[in-house]
Amino acid sequence: MTSTSVKPNLLPPGLVSNLQDVLSKRAGGEGEKAAKSTEPPTSEAATTAEEDPNDSSKPIVLVTNGDGIESPGLTFLVEALVRQGLYNVHVCAPQLDKSVSGHSVTLQETVAVCSADINGATAYEVSGTPVDCVSLALSGALFSWSKPLLVISGINRGSSCGHHILYSGAVAGAREALISGVPSLSISLNWRKDESQENDFKDAVSVCLPLINAAIRDIDKGVFPKSCFLNIEIPSSPLSNKGFKLTKQSKLRSSACWQAVSASRYPAGHFMNSQQSLGIQLAQLGRDASAAGAARRVTKQRMNVEIESTGAAGKSDFERVKKYFRLEFVEKEQEDTDEDLDFRALESGFVSVTPLALSPDLESETQTAASNWISSALQEQ
Repeated sequence: MTSTSVKPNLLPPGLVSNLQDVLSKRAGGEGEKAAKSTEPPTSEAATTAEEDPNDSSKPIVLVTNGDGIESPGLTFLVEALVRQGLYNVHVCAPQLDKSVSGHSVTLQETVAVCSADINGATAYEVSGTPVDCVSLALSGALFSWSKPLLVISGINRGSSCGHHILYSGAVAGAREALISGVPSLSISLNWRKDESQENDFKDAVSVCLPLINAAIRDIDKGVFPKSCFLNIEIPSSPLSNKGFKLTKQSKLRSSACWQAVSASRYPAGHFMNSQQSLGIQLAQLGRDASAAGAARRVTKQRMNVEIESTGAAGKSDFERVKKYFRLEFVEKEQEDTDEDLDFRALESGFVSVTPLALSPDLESETQTAASNWISSALQEQ
């Protein structure tokens, strides 16, 4: 089909076919085309990028995520952006996994920042949330520039469809950028336990890189949608995708399952000892904000602290009631069959692109703006 009209929530079949040529590695010539799309234009350009990562003549791109700075999704994405030699790439990401931190920020606590080694990029790891990272990066306190051209949050392990968008640290990072007036993308890979492999992140990069390049090009032209950011969900087999599909946020959610944990696993005084130790280490952090190693240990320790249920204040430890719980999310069977919803498109093998606004009142406007831009951007690939 050759039609270029855009249906409300589905890209035209002609564009789907074009996307397969551009974004999917197929056998023979198609595979070579897709592989070439992530290679640098020339070795000279790549060398220049590595030699001078702070070239002020290049657009500034800020990368963060929710899984932590050492996660393969972020590493492969940054490496690909640097390899192209087109951008001045900066990274500001959490030291550890903050993937379910939502739009939380760190208050009344010292946040440690330490330089990180990522070839060709200026990178920092932060003992805070993805929102902390983006907020700090855009504040002018960490980097010398005023603002980047684009913020990319990802590529995250696990989908962020439906209500999971509210929990996702990666999505929150992109949302924080939009709040600050900076265009942004959040990107996730639909990771499947016991099936997905680390190299799937490399394939996910090759799938989304053309869209990233188009976004940067059109932001510079002033034609990228300003009222929303785009949440991009890549299927678990990235190179077998059926193309990009404009989608709507669904009501998908998992059931919160709180499991009681046996108190026998925790000796008497365990909770208070952990808290006391944590307080000491936080005090050390306050005296030395560059102590990234200490921050990492503190964060790990906090992850192991269980929820405490106590009786009335003022009672002795022997009179208090303590209970321990762990939270797990259990997937529910979804009855909604609308193929234009994010999770349905993802399950069907499409790359789901959901425009997200800061206000529900802008939903119709963002859908139209995103639909028009995606159609135009992908036709130029």
